[in-house]
Amino acid sequence: MKQGEIWELYLNPTKGSEQNGRRPAVIISGNMMNKYLQVVIVCPLTTSIKNYKGNLILKPDTINGLLETSEVLTFHVRSVSKTRLDKKLGKIPLQEVVKIKKTLNDILKF
Repeated sequence: MKQGEIWELYLNPTKGSEQNGRRPAVIISGNMMNKYLQVVIVCPLTTSIKNYKGNLILKPDTINGLLETSEVLTFHVRSVSKTRLDKKLGKIPLQEVVKIKKTLNDILKF
């Protein structure tokens, strides 16, 4: 499991407005963490495109393995057990991971 990979995972159980169900998510945690810990940090994807400011929109292609245009829900970032990750779908280029991290950084500013 490496940074930039897109995996299908199951996010239930959840509470409130958390993203739930079976869905793709992109791993944003660094490869050192991914190698040694039993969790990864992910941003879930949705096909309900809202074009939230800063969120990356991914068009399906053979590299990312997506079937539909999807929005990376950066504000729903979460740490998940690797046991939740079911199937690797594909990956995104490093420059797109950098965009996700920049949006996350903007969210966390005062």
